[in-house]
Amino acid sequence: MPPVSRRTILTAGGLGVLGAAALPTAANAEAGDADRGATGSPRAKAPKLRFRDDGTFKVVQFNDTQDDELTDRRTVELIEKTLDAEAPDFVLINGDVITGGCETRLAVKQAINNVVWPMESRGIPWAVTYGNHDEDSLPQSGVDEAMMLDFYRSYDFNMNAENIAGVTGTGNTIVPIRTAGRGNDTAFSLWLLDSGRYAPGAIDGQDFAGYPTWDWLRMDQVSWYREESQRLEKKFKRKVPGLMFIHIALWEHRFMWWGGVDTRTEADAARGRTRHAIVGERNEDECPGPFNSGMYNAILERGDVKGVFVGHDHVNDYVGNYYGVLLGYAPGTGFGAYGLAGAERNRMRGGRVFELTQAGEEVDIATRVVYARDYGIDLTANDQPMEPTPLAPKQAAI
Repeated sequence: MPPVSRRTILTAGGLGVLGAAALPTAANAEAGDADRGATGSPRAKAPKLRFRDDGTFKVVQFNDTQDDELTDRRTVELIEKTLDAEAPDFVLINGDVITGGCETRLAVKQAINNVVWPMESRGIPWAVTYGNHDEDSLPQSGVDEAMMLDFYRSYDFNMNAENIAGVTGTGNTIVPIRTAGRGNDTAFSLWLLDSGRYAPGAIDGQDFAGYPTWDWLRMDQVSWYREESQRLEKKFKRKVPGLMFIHIALWEHRFMWWGGVDTRTEADAARGRTRHAIVGERNEDECPGPFNSGMYNAILERGDVKGVFVGHDHVNDYVGNYYGVLLGYAPGTGFGAYGLAGAERNRMRGGRVFELTQAGEEVDIATRVVYARDYGIDLTANDQPMEPTPLAPKQAAI
């Protein structure tokens, strides 16, 4: 049985059930104040993001760096080469930053530092979401997601918010991007949500045999999104467009690919690809939780989030337009995690780039995937562990 997180226990307890056992770049960041705390905004001293003078802004999404303190050196090489080639204004590691194998508190800090230092050392604002594997080492290391969040937030360029009372998950965050120029209006929002770890062992005495056993966004998170979306609309007198990032796919990712709910033939997939203009590869099943969270329905109702992007399923990298909302994957970034079979294990390692362009009150979104193979990185199907990147004094002292 997969490990049961504290998130699951607390939520199941609410149901009366317990079956089992986050130097600013000149173009994009500035000092200043912002909404914070209760709304999930970054801390006051975090960099403030802004569209460039030409109205553009670039985001890079990495996923599933997923390693211990002896991170595969090619994972860091891929991150560094992507940052240098793309010069992003913001970077997200969208869940499974680390995995089991970190046996001590120091090892957890080193595993994290290996993959966030490329951004921090370049002065690029960054954040993380949590995935199902981030607490795998908790029994050995004693470091839970809340402690990791404190560590992430100790970095100068981290954009994660502190935990929000009454909302499930760790570090649910809204990262605002201001309009180009000197104004303080938010032109675009990046919604970063914790999609959890694993389903509980049982609910109301019923187990999950035959169902997916991953976690799902909870209704209080959906409600938080709707309430904050409405608050932003009221404040700026318009819907603020944005993108949402979660680790575990929505059921709608699967529906989109297959062009239906119960369809599974190649003809069905072809219909889905045509109808929804899907581009990219699907090399494994989508792995949502056992319940549909309702988040897509809320997004469709609100009309501000223009895309939902996930990871979790390392060898998928497709994106499509599902009834007006982009649904997509970034491929797995970490060379130490599973990939394709055999000699092709590392062919899909990469990240996803988003190029945002202001067009009046709207923002045009273009997205593409970059791969390790584009940068001449060794794709040999083996493990190449590195010595940990030294911790800066501030992080070493935590």
